[in-house]
Amino acid sequence: MKSEYLGEKLLKAGLITQEQLNEALKAQRTTGTRIGSQLVKLGYLTEKQLLDFMSKQYGVPSVVLRNINIDPRVAKLIPLSMVRKYLAIPFEREGSKLKVAMADPTDIYAVDDLKFLTGYAVEVYLTLDDSLKWAIDKFYDQAASLDQALDDMKSLTEEISVEETGEEISAGELAKEADEAPVIKLVNLVMVDAIRRGASDIHVEPYEKFFRIRFRLDGMLYNVMKPPMRLKNAIISRMKIMAKLDIAERRLPQDGRIKLKIEGGKEVEFRVSVLPTLFGEKVVLRILDKSNLQLDMTKLGFEEDALRKFKESIYKPWGMVLVTGPTGSGKTTSLYSALTELNIIERNISTAEDPVEYNLPGINQVHVHEEIGLTFAAALRSFLRQDPDIIMVGEIRDFETAEIGIKAALTGHLVLSTLHTNDAPSTINRLLNMGVEPFLVASSVNLIVAQRLARKICMQCRVKDDIPKETLIQMGMPPQEAEATECYKGNGCPACGNTGYKGRIALYEVMPIDEAIKELVLMGASATELKKEAIRQGMKTLRQSGLTKIMEGVTSVPEVLRITIAD
Repeated sequence: MKSEYLGEKLLKAGLITQEQLNEALKAQRTTGTRIGSQLVKLGYLTEKQLLDFMSKQYGVPSVVLRNINIDPRVAKLIPLSMVRKYLAIPFEREGSKLKVAMADPTDIYAVDDLKFLTGYAVEVYLTLDDSLKWAIDKFYDQAASLDQALDDMKSLTEEISVEETGEEISAGELAKEADEAPVIKLVNLVMVDAIRRGASDIHVEPYEKFFRIRFRLDGMLYNVMKPPMRLKNAIISRMKIMAKLDIAERRLPQDGRIKLKIEGGKEVEFRVSVLPTLFGEKVVLRILDKSNLQLDMTKLGFEEDALRKFKESIYKPWGMVLVTGPTGSGKTTSLYSALTELNIIERNISTAEDPVEYNLPGINQVHVHEEIGLTFAAALRSFLRQDPDIIMVGEIRDFETAEIGIKAALTGHLVLSTLHTNDAPSTINRLLNMGVEPFLVASSVNLIVAQRLARKICMQCRVKDDIPKETLIQMGMPPQEAEATECYKGNGCPACGNTGYKGRIALYEVMPIDEAIKELVLMGASATELKKEAIRQGMKTLRQSGLTKIMEGVTSVPEVLRITIAD
């Protein structure tokens, strides 16, 4: 079914609007994805809605592969080469009947081939090609490869020299162990598996009695595997070699980078941090997958009014905009989104980052090296001699950086930066505690944004959640809105790894520094007084932003309670 044809049919059926179809067609020209999959990816249709519609058009039943666990014995009935060739995967066997999910159920030649190959009566089901590719990765490539790699490594354990009594192993021995084929295979597969699952970090952790690998998925850590203890040095050394680090140095922290090319020529970068612990070196790999970087401000999670205020502040010719929150709360993504919006040929934009996470074309990015004297403050001073229009400072950590940034904001430059604080109002006190004068803060800061990342409910297994209305009222929701709100949760399915959550969205607290707030700053008001005034003027707190996401059915009550506090 051609893109235009399917799109028009969905439009006539009232399942999508013309604007949604136009946006999907535009995105399709960039990605090459089928129109149906693109509409699901953009959130305009659920996979089930699309499959039910297409099922009627084709006259065949449909199946959502992410909602079922395929028996490995059934999967093996069709070899991987044929599965890839025909985009068809067997998912259930009933006597002499084999149920096969296909992206194109009209391909009668493929159906005949599969009947001949398997000897079963093939019953065709329709599914989406994205869902098929996910199932192939899950039930063929990764499961078989990881199991095989672990089996290979178990057979290798007797041959690898290990540190049993605290004796040092030479760099040569470590390099030799790390170059063993099964070790290389396992490390590569762990990294590829993390990318495919959408993990943000890989944690490789040695302890006294065990050695484990965990992935951070949607902000939460999950156990992935426990390789044999005897292999910890080989695996860690392999990662250090890939990151071009000194494998003989095991007493000091080290940092490096790995670039990995996976299928389709996609390039993913890993930021590697090695930390000596009591029982060996812990390695954390931060995954920097540019293809997953969301730089469209309208899709980050801003409410309409908050987004308008944020855009107004970044389009001012000078002043400071601060984004605050703990590590991993999406501050850099928000700043990159702002820079992408501002990045035009007429503007000179420079950034000082530690480290540079993503390369942004058209923007001058500087990697801070404090050990050689290239600090945030030193980079900032240099920027001011480079005729800048917009400056981004990765983080304000000390008085010197804050002072130079504020002076730049007061002398005709727009300065964007981050701070580690709990909410927007307490950012003012943090700057004052650093030693910045109140009048400088009041006259330079345009706007402060505090943010957190909340896990989104998996749309494949979303169900209503029986939350008492009193709970919503206690959380701060007005009684009238609480009565009208339907709460949801994820039941858990293969698509979300049975967690009930898939993906994350930001909660924002946006506080413009207007005349009333400036007066309070000059008077030395507390964070509580600043917060009260900001709320009086219409600021939505992090908790209120979370309640809005609950009302929209995007996230759950436990998730908002987990990451926000009562106002």
